[in-house]
Amino acid sequence: MIPKSFYYKIGVIVIVLICMNYLYKYTYYEKDIQTHSEVINGVRKVVKDSCEVVYVGESSNTNCREDDIDKRSISAFIGDYYPTLRVGDITKPAAHAEIFYLLLKNIPESSAVKTVIVTLNLRSFDANWIYSSLEPQIQKYAVFLRGYPPLVGRFLLAFKGYDNRSEAELEKMYKHEWKTIELKVPFPLKNKTVKEWDRAMFHEGMKNPDGSKNYKLTELACHYIKTYAFQIDTVKNPRIKDFDNIVMLARERNWNLIFNFMAENTEKAQELIGDELIFLIKQNRDLLVKRYHRNGVLVVDNLECVPNNQYTDTTWTTEHYAERGRKIVARNVADSLKRFYPNHFF
Repeated sequence: MIPKSFYYKIGVIVIVLICMNYLYKYTYYEKDIQTHSEVINGVRKVVKDSCEVVYVGESSNTNCREDDIDKRSISAFIGDYYPTLRVGDITKPAAHAEIFYLLLKNIPESSAVKTVIVTLNLRSFDANWIYSSLEPQIQKYAVFLRGYPPLVGRFLLAFKGYDNRSEAELEKMYKHEWKTIELKVPFPLKNKTVKEWDRAMFHEGMKNPDGSKNYKLTELACHYIKTYAFQIDTVKNPRIKDFDNIVMLARERNWNLIFNFMAENTEKAQELIGDELIFLIKQNRDLLVKRYHRNGVLVVDNLECVPNNQYTDTTWTTEHYAERGRKIVARNVADSLKRFYPNHFF
């Protein structure tokens, strides 16, 4: 038989923890939030500003080129088409859909938000992003977004109670996928895995006009292969679960939901690699667009909308656009918003 003193001790411990949680919440909690999870300020701002439309994205929203005349974000350009609506954004570089979901979940149900536009970045479904060396830092700042009691969140940070795999472990995981997962296509494909394809491109190389190897273009071509040569597994890919969670949250909150499928440099992919890689890119696009259309999401397909000369990064694969590119994406999203705000478009 358990003695009464045991329950007394348990009760005392619970009361002490509640008091410690209360004390921490009203002393150091906000300071820790600003140190580790300052992205929550974006949520607070759209709530404070009574924004009806909220754009959620990563650096593709705000990145610009030095020679841009208008360096504003995609979300700001969208807002230009709806001057009578309050349009705000929550932007966090390198974030992916899991973070978008957590940020949206932190919007109070009593807020003025009616419509949410979420960046859908194809690259974020790739193994190299899923197992990125940035992921531990992302999971660290996500701790305070998950709704734990303040003191629990602080303990998790202190004792690294989040996904804190080393860079070596993460690299091993994406390289394992590159080595073992075979690409299934309805045409002959000489290289069945990313590793084989990457190795073949490295050895064969891109050529200069005189026939010599162009090392910079070869490196870029290898980046394109490692970035886009994949096929989304809707059961195993964590980004699918993240976007599905966003769909369910939007239903719970009765929000209008738009997925902004970001443009990729298919023009450069065609030039460097050819039809095989374009097939995989479009196959993944079609899968995502169909999946979320079926789930009642308005998907704006920008995949092939931005020309090569509007990409600001020429040595890597990104969704960073110059002014005209950002305006193209913004216009397409703004057009889609007419479904919800036909009388507000200007």
